Amino acid sequence: MNSGTADHTGGPAEGDTFDAGAGGLLRQPKAVWATAGASVVAFMGIGLVDPILPSIAKGLDATAGQVSLLFTSYFLITAIAMLVTGFVSSRIGGRRTLLLGLALVVVFAGLSGTSGSVGELVGFRAGWGLGNALFVSTALAVIVGAAAGGSATAILLYESALGLGMACGPLLGAVLGDASWRYPFFGTAVLMAIGFLCITAFLKEQPKPARKTGLLDPIKALGHGGLASAAASAFFYNYTFFTVLAFTPFVLNMSPYRSGAVFFAWGLLLAVFSVLVAPRLQARFGSLKVLGGSLLLLAADVLVLGYGSHTTAVVCTILSGAFIGVNNTVYTELALGVSDAPRPVASAGYNFVRWFAAAAAPFFAPKIEEWTDIHIPFVVAAVTAVLGALVVLVRRKSLAHEAEELETRHATEDSVAVFAN
Repeated sequence: MNSGTADHTGGPAEGDTFDAGAGGLLRQPKAVWATAGASVVAFMGIGLVDPILPSIAKGLDATAGQVSLLFTSYFLITAIAMLVTGFVSSRIGGRRTLLLGLALVVVFAGLSGTSGSVGELVGFRAGWGLGNALFVSTALAVIVGAAAGGSATAILLYESALGLGMACGPLLGAVLGDASWRYPFFGTAVLMAIGFLCITAFLKEQPKPARKTGLLDPIKALGHGGLASAAASAFFYNYTFFTVLAFTPFVLNMSPYRSGAVFFAWGLLLAVFSVLVAPRLQARFGSLKVLGGSLLLLAADVLVLGYGSHTTAVVCTILSGAFIGVNNTVYTELALGVSDAPRPVASAGYNFVRWFAAAAAPFFAPKIEEWTDIHIPFVVAAVTAVLGALVVLVRRKSLAHEAEELETRHATEDSVAVFAN
């Protein structure tokens, strides 16, 4: 993983002043904060519907399986769109790609709130997924390229945005969704419009790369054994992750406020463990040991979630945020640092694979419940987490990379210095 180099989709905006040598997580140019802020809202859109899934089902006279397609259509389009994000951004520039993605989210989030049927809502979420793919994949490259302190600090900042968004999304969904399931979609459209204005004001366009990214470049990048292994492991992990996120609300069967509170606590743990705990664990035990151990603990957690009492299910749902936070940070670093592919290309190839699992889990979990009982979807989720750990074990030589460990140490030093002050 190359540290401290400017990416073609990002870089300090002209006129920004910051201490380039500080390398602190909180000392960043305005362009980075604008992009990170918009990223928070983008990730809010993922968990936004969690506390209102039962309300949507009731309001649109739909089944749990039909409502779960809100996640499936969203992530299926997101996965496919990963193949075109680099193609687009290398031709029109990172800033314009971000703005295009934000504009699509604003339009389709607003349309989602006007849906008259579950079919319309699923379709609008697909359009939302396209916009989110263009934004999120480019935002990571922009933050990595523009952040002070190198790519490890940038990844922590990106994971902070992810965790905060994941935490606040269910809370916003609960507060607005208590009045109507439509309001959270309108609220997201307004927030993303604000993000659009912030990007417009603070992020300057960077020079386009000398070589344009081809449509098949992300697929070709997966020919690298390390990146392919990271993507394969993340595929199994994401199935577990999104079983928890998309299926658990139906199992808990709580009011929007209670469900929102549960997933808010879940998101807080995700944020804390991704930013503060994961780097320290990596520095002490190494990334692959931390990832394998965290995946096995996640497997045990979802198994207890599926077979425990209601109170136990609530506790395990919240606790899963800790393991998910650790996994997210390690996987992101592996994807960006394990191969020699340009960061946007490596990220696109990795996300292309893993988001298919995010699309599959919300679809299959309710189906598996229909075919068997309510416990078995969590058994399957536990098995996929174990499979993710097995890929890490079997492919550990391909995943081991000197630069990744070096970046981890830098990230640890930065985060400890910042949060100790």
